[in-house]
Amino acid sequence: MSDESPITALIGVMAALRDPATGCPWDKEQDFRSIAPYTIEEAYEVRAAIEQGDPAQIRDELGDLLFQVVYHAQMAHERGWFGFNDVARAITAKMIRRHPHVFGDAAARDAAAQTNAWEAQKEEERRARAEHGVLDGVAQALPALKRAQKLTGRAARVGFDWPDAPAVLDKLAEETAELRAELPQADPSRLADELGDMLFVLVNLARKLGLDAETCLEGANAKFCRRFGHIESALAARGESPASVSLEEMERLWGAAKSEGL
Repeated sequence: MSDESPITALIGVMAALRDPATGCPWDKEQDFRSIAPYTIEEAYEVRAAIEQGDPAQIRDELGDLLFQVVYHAQMAHERGWFGFNDVARAITAKMIRRHPHVFGDAAARDAAAQTNAWEAQKEEERRARAEHGVLDGVAQALPALKRAQKLTGRAARVGFDWPDAPAVLDKLAEETAELRAELPQADPSRLADELGDMLFVLVNLARKLGLDAETCLEGANAKFCRRFGHIESALAARGESPASVSLEEMERLWGAAKSEGL
């Protein structure tokens, strides 16, 4: 039986898959750009497993996500940039640096104080990377809702923010009126611009309420699926389908699903 650690074995598997002579043809063809979508997908699958609450599924999905880190590290190693151990050392050093109340002699902090200290530390690191703008470093590859919430959170830390949630609702009413005014012209670019403004304000509203906009929308998606599934099931029991009944009937069944707490 091998004495190597599980992570060493995994790194070895990845190196074998990328071996120029004997590796897997598909794996050998990949690069950072082609693998990036899989990395994002695996992160979402971890989140889905957590929502399911199945320990075995969480373990498996975390393994898939870890494999993505190993994959990127292997490609970097092939280019002479860094390897997996460099990645591990860097994140270890960063976590120690950002938690002086645990690993150093800083005073103990509650969760709120740690959040503030964390942001201050990240600000110092951005300055060290010559990122001087408030919004510098907010990844462009983030989902749009998530990026909008991070951008507005950064701006809020320097005072560029609405005073409270009702003020954001007032702005939403203003943006709604502007979108309504564009409807008669039906100019796609203008409609997209105004709808984008509305979405951006809604993200700000979520932030002011202490909510995550992406999570809110995911919840709405799940609720829509449950209620529409109820419509389909109720109609199927009658030998019908959504396409065979009126909108009014579907809305009646939707209301029934809502009344049942779906």
